[in-house]
Amino acid sequence: MPIQKQSLTPAGCAELISSSRRVTAMSGAGISTAAGIPDFRGPGGLYVTRRYDPDKVFNISWFRRDHGFFYEFAHDFVTMMETVRPTFTHHFLARLEASGMLRGVITQNIDMLHQSAGSRNVVEVHGSYGSATCCGCDRAYGALSNAWWVREMRSSPSPPVVQCPVCKGVLKPDVVFFGESVKGYDEAERMIAESDLLLVVGSSLTVTPASYLSLGAAGKTVVINRGDVSLEPSSSRFFVDGETDAYFQEVADCLGMSII
Repeated sequence: MPIQKQSLTPAGCAELISSSRRVTAMSGAGISTAAGIPDFRGPGGLYVTRRYDPDKVFNISWFRRDHGFFYEFAHDFVTMMETVRPTFTHHFLARLEASGMLRGVITQNIDMLHQSAGSRNVVEVHGSYGSATCCGCDRAYGALSNAWWVREMRSSPSPPVVQCPVCKGVLKPDVVFFGESVKGYDEAERMIAESDLLLVVGSSLTVTPASYLSLGAAGKTVVINRGDVSLEPSSSRFFVDGETDAYFQEVADCLGMSII
C-alpha cells in the first residue's frame, strides 16, 4: 500500500526543531516571493512570462557569445534588490542559527537575503551577485556591500557590460549558469547527511542537481512549499502546502521566539 503524505502542524514542527540536535534548512524561490522577488517557474515567473529569454539569459554559451542578454536581466535584478528586504522566514532561520538550533542554510536563491537577515553559514549552490569573476584574467571581485561593479551595472538605463579595470575583460557575477557546475555541492551534501532534521523551505525540489540533495537526508524532512513537490512520501517526511511566512510565524510562537 502506497505511503500517504503526512502533514505537520506548526506545533509539531516546533517540537521537531527543539528536539533535534543537527537541523539544516534548504531554501528555494518560494521563501523570497513574499519579499517581492518573482520566482522563475511560477505563474508570473520568468519562464512563463518570457520577459527575458531564459535560454539566453542564464546560458553560459550565450553569455560568451553575447553578454547583453544577461546584463539586461542583471541590471533589472540588482536595481530591484535595492528595495527588497528579507521576509519573516529569512529572519526566523537567521534567529534559529544565532540561537544554536540551526547549523546553516543551503539555498538555491541568488538574492543574498539570508545574509541580509543575519544568517552566517549559507551555502549558495546557484551562486549569487555577492562576487564576480573576470572572464579574461580570472580576477575575483566582491563583496556585494562595496561592489563597484554592481553600482556600475545599475547606473545606466541602458545596461553596460562591466569590464575588469585590469585587463578590460567582461565581468561575470558568480551566478551559476546552465552549462556550469553548481557551487558548494559537497558541503551541502555533508550538511544534510549529518543532520537529523532537514527543513525544505519554499522549494518544489524540481531543479537538478540541487533537488537531489534532499534524498541524502538521514533524519526527518519537513517540506513547506506552496504547490506540488517532487519528493516521494515516506515515514520520515512531512509536507505542508502553504506560505512559509504564515507557517513559521506560528512555529516561532510555539518556540517562544520574537523575530521581527
